[in-house]
Amino acid sequence: MKDFLLSLLNVVCEMAPYLLLGFLITGVLHVFVPQKFYAKYLSRDNKLSVLWAALLGVPLPLCSCGVIPTAIGLKNEKASKGAIASFLIATPQTGIDSILATFSLMGLGFAIIRPTAALITGVCGGLLVNRFVGEDEVKGDDTCDCRVERGNKLWRVLRYAYYDMIRDIGLRLLIGLVVAALIQVAIPDEFFLSFGSQPLLQMLVILVIAIPMYICSTGSIPVAAALMMKGLSPGAALVMLMAGPAVNLASILVVHKALGRRFTTVYLMTIIGFSILFGLLLNASGLEFYSATASHACCMESAALPSTFKLVCATILTIFILFALTMKLFSKWTAPKAISPDTTIYRVEDMHCSHCEAAVVRAVEDVAGVESAKANASANTLTIKGTATEEDIRKAVEGIGYTFKGKA
Repeated sequence: MKDFLLSLLNVVCEMAPYLLLGFLITGVLHVFVPQKFYAKYLSRDNKLSVLWAALLGVPLPLCSCGVIPTAIGLKNEKASKGAIASFLIATPQTGIDSILATFSLMGLGFAIIRPTAALITGVCGGLLVNRFVGEDEVKGDDTCDCRVERGNKLWRVLRYAYYDMIRDIGLRLLIGLVVAALIQVAIPDEFFLSFGSQPLLQMLVILVIAIPMYICSTGSIPVAAALMMKGLSPGAALVMLMAGPAVNLASILVVHKALGRRFTTVYLMTIIGFSILFGLLLNASGLEFYSATASHACCMESAALPSTFKLVCATILTIFILFALTMKLFSKWTAPKAISPDTTIYRVEDMHCSHCEAAVVRAVEDVAGVESAKANASANTLTIKGTATEEDIRKAVEGIGYTFKGKA
């Protein structure tokens, strides 16, 4: 237990300063860069829109579930099918916060190659979709929501950075940190060395585990770092960092429903194929991308405590995570009840984060008869005030890829 706690402390302390900075940057992006800016450069049906989609998506802090409604919104904004695919593939693999966290725990090499691989994979995936998916298979509608959030911008930056973002990924980040510490104390140092002569087998095993699971781009970092310390090849670690955050079973089902079978096939095969390709290239390069910082952070034999600055950052991050998760749990058990005849609660599944909540609310607020709407991802509920019919609400919710289950 002592070794486990020390390992957990070291990993958290190494990541905390970069995570806090990364969250702040994502908050600034969210508040000061309007969504219409992204749609403007993705609507052209050409190769440049595919490149723009990947470039604009790489720094965004969207996970594989949060990126789905955003991509469907881009589809409704008349973004090209290739740009939608490029955005879907590149965005969840990385973000400002995860790039900084990767640097803190895995070194500069991984921090460079990870967004580079995401960018190239997104662009190639978009070009493949343009080539193999017909226009009639990806249809948008004429809806366009350009609402602007109100309120003090500094407060919105801080709230999004240190509450909304942490509420969305905090549990998965915490799980990733705990799993990394457990790996350090539970897996023998020689475990992955037995696969040393079969790096491709390592990658296939990682793919089988990572693709169905939901793991965020930041939460995957400590797990990959810990597995590398146990003998996992750098290429296989890169496969986890690419494929794990890029896709999960829920996102596959939603993409299939909203964008079609052929689009989903190209989207999924691109992620798998390029993850393996970049993994093999990394292994073949013979370069040592694993940093001394990562080795120190994961080393169980060192008894030295982290610096005071890192301890303070770790304490602040822990408080933010505990507060956000407590509020999320509290909201799950205090879902609003219908207190007036014109208020109805519906059950909506497949919402996982604040981006999902916002997408559902935006969709139903345009329905005739809706006075106000509030979505709760934790409780899977959508509270509607107004006279809108259930069928109209169903069409709006299912139109952006979520599962409508009727009245709660």
